[in-house]
Amino acid sequence: MKDLVTLGKVRAYWLGSVVCFGGVLTLDSFRDDYRYGSAGATRVSSLSCSSLVLSSRPSTLTHSPAFYVARVIAGLGLGASTVVVPMYNSEMMPKEMRGQVGSFFQWFFTLGIFISYWVDYEVAKNISDTNPSQWQIPIGLQLLPAGILGLGMFTVPESARWLTKKGRHDEAWTSLQWIRADSSQATVDEMEEIRVGVVAEARATEGFQFKELFQGENFKRVLAAFAVFTAQQATGATAFAYFGPQYFKLIVGSGDRSLLVTAIFGAVKVVACGIFVLFFAERLSRRQVLIGGAVFMSACQIVTAAVVKSFPAPEEQQATVSPPAIATIALIYLFVVAYNFSWGPMPWPYVSEIFSPRIRESGVAIGVASQWLWNFVFSLTAPYMIASLGWGTFLVWGIFDLVIAGFTFFLLKETRGLSLEHIAQSRFKAHSTPSEEWEEGPVKDMARSG
Repeated sequence: MKDLVTLGKVRAYWLGSVVCFGGVLTLDSFRDDYRYGSAGATRVSSLSCSSLVLSSRPSTLTHSPAFYVARVIAGLGLGASTVVVPMYNSEMMPKEMRGQVGSFFQWFFTLGIFISYWVDYEVAKNISDTNPSQWQIPIGLQLLPAGILGLGMFTVPESARWLTKKGRHDEAWTSLQWIRADSSQATVDEMEEIRVGVVAEARATEGFQFKELFQGENFKRVLAAFAVFTAQQATGATAFAYFGPQYFKLIVGSGDRSLLVTAIFGAVKVVACGIFVLFFAERLSRRQVLIGGAVFMSACQIVTAAVVKSFPAPEEQQATVSPPAIATIALIYLFVVAYNFSWGPMPWPYVSEIFSPRIRESGVAIGVASQWLWNFVFSLTAPYMIASLGWGTFLVWGIFDLVIAGFTFFLLKETRGLSLEHIAQSRFKAHSTPSEEWEEGPVKDMARSG
């Protein structure tokens, strides 16, 4: 890191920031406009989150068909950005900063959710339930980050690796010079490494077919990408993000106190993720972060389940919060700190860096598709889990987190500090020596086949 040119760092941080800009449906005003009753609150709450409520180009019209058409369009834009942004980040960042800047994606995501908590809290308190502005304001504000992303892209260049792949070498060199703010021999060597890697991939796998994703080393990486984003959603953090008030009602009872606790929960997420991204993302190995985070989250969830079972929340909001409730809230806050130090930010850079240029677009797309698939599944089922399992919901997440820790230990490869070319040309194996990687990896296999 210390060898990077300062201006190059600034440009890298700017690029990582600008591309990452990117539960109102149960407000009473929305329920009135769209005519569903309290009996359907759980169903609508789950469907609202699973149909991309948090996307970036909404309609604020009170005409139902127009709203849903706009959400579909917004979902397409959001889905595309979640594939392109981490891939673009990984291709443009120097290896010393790839994990840190790649984690910006999650940091800005937590920031957006934090703002949404407070916006929802304020409009619910200060705007009448019969006024459509109560839900239109939170939806309409989502235009702002989408605009920043769209306009900000005019200030950054195309990916140097993508340009090299397309044969536009002069443009690729200009792009790499810009992001590194340097044209020294080190940058020349990096450009040559990129060219050699792209040429090697093109020669070895000319005439790409989709079935290649399911062959040999490629399949291991595709399976890992799918599993990593599945695990991210299975930690329980997504359910907390979307249904925080419902979870906290299990602890502090009914009333607006659960909304306030949820808003503070959002602040804890932003601070924790920011500390990790700025100070720890490139200091700890990917595997250490993911394994340790999963184990710690599991402990928090299992203890929370035990406390909630032993000390159920009162039916009505009390004048003060009981000591067991305070302890449980603290455990959940510790859980979200662990998540934002591990499974929140780390899957984005990790998945984007494990593929070769040949299959990176398709591989990252499959990984991100699994993220949205399981986001849909868990956001759809979380309200029913809360209603039927109660304290058992915390136990389920704790068990999932233990399984995730084991999966990471036995199956995921360390990538910290390695170039994309090194990762692409070595064997994808959790525990192997450098000689095993190079002797048994794709390069050796291709030599044999030739």
